[in-house]
Amino acid sequence: MSVRLTCHARSMVSEYSTVSRTISQEMGQAEKLLMEKCSELSAVTERCLQVENEHVLKSMKACVSETLSMLGQHFGQLLELALTREVQALVRKIDTSDNIYITESTTGNLFSLTQEGAPLCRIIAKEGGVVALFKVCRQDSFRCLYPQALRTLASICCVEEGVHQLEKVDGILCLADILTDDSHSEATRAEAAAVVAQVTSPHLSFTQHLTSFLENMEEIVTALIKLCQEASSGEVFLLASAALANITFFDKMACEMLLQLNAIRVLLEACSDKQRVDTPYTRDQIVTILANMSVLEQCASDIIQENGVQLIMGMLSEKPRSGTPAEVAACERVQQKAAVTLARLCRDPDVAREAVRLSCMSRLTELCRSPSERNSSDAVLVACLAALRRLAGVCPEGLQDSDFQQLVQPRLVDSFLLCSNMEESFV
Repeated sequence: MSVRLTCHARSMVSEYSTVSRTISQEMGQAEKLLMEKCSELSAVTERCLQVENEHVLKSMKACVSETLSMLGQHFGQLLELALTREVQALVRKIDTSDNIYITESTTGNLFSLTQEGAPLCRIIAKEGGVVALFKVCRQDSFRCLYPQALRTLASICCVEEGVHQLEKVDGILCLADILTDDSHSEATRAEAAAVVAQVTSPHLSFTQHLTSFLENMEEIVTALIKLCQEASSGEVFLLASAALANITFFDKMACEMLLQLNAIRVLLEACSDKQRVDTPYTRDQIVTILANMSVLEQCASDIIQENGVQLIMGMLSEKPRSGTPAEVAACERVQQKAAVTLARLCRDPDVAREAVRLSCMSRLTELCRSPSERNSSDAVLVACLAALRRLAGVCPEGLQDSDFQQLVQPRLVDSFLLCSNMEESFV
């Protein structure tokens, strides 16, 4: 195995040296160190073959392990240097080329590299990839390449270095300009929305200090809700609504802006349009926005006016079509957030009465009592118990005595334990 490993390492170094022809002093040093460690590994494993004493062999184990570890480290360093060199060449070509076909091909290569994971995205950001791509997005002669450049930017901005570079080159202002300019194609604005969704992701802690975003937030939110309203496909609507959903986590002011822009009407109307809202992933974004907006008092009256309670009720019955783990998880999120939205909205007696009229309590009870209905999700169970208790406070007569005694009257944790163990107890 050690012979095979060292042969692979030597082969890679030889092949790369042949292809690249000229290598830097730093790479030459890294190659030298790697080859030395390969020789050491061959030597130490060969010595092991000559030793028959088991105790001595065990003592040599640490030496083999240390040599392997150092070999891996030097190989990783050499690989990073080689990748950095290739990325530098691609970025330089994008930065200097005025040929649309060369730029398109090179941007495509850079996008392919971003799909290899965070380490490569960090190298691309560090070597000026974000700067070069925004340069493309600021040239009218490259308008047809905007979608591809923006898609690549969204991938790079999954790492902190990418977001920092975006901030340095006023990337948010550029995105706002693209989103608010109707002369850009829908595909371009959708990809700009994807970048916004990435840099406002609540899962990334390093995006929470984008001061330039707050300065441009009103323009961006207005453009995104317009894109949702005019979207010609489910994909465009998904990207725009995902950006809006993330922004509602990013800053509370966004919810007030959305309320003023009649976002509730736009989103609820879209729910009945299969061309725009056709998957649980999209409904997940819509109900996320509604859940975050439902903390505002005025939201309740807008929801009633647009028959929103019935639509939210429908989301409590979200079922996966394919059964893939990702789709099942999306359905669980839709159910959970629909219950959270109901619980918040039912502070308003009018919403609570409407929910009771629509038999919402029986559906929430079913979700609590039947693990299969909620895919055995604890998150859905907690949200449904909370919503049921809020409704029971307004209309206790809507529940059967057994439901009231088991799901409402005890402490929340006791009801949770009862329901989460129900399937097990039944067996």
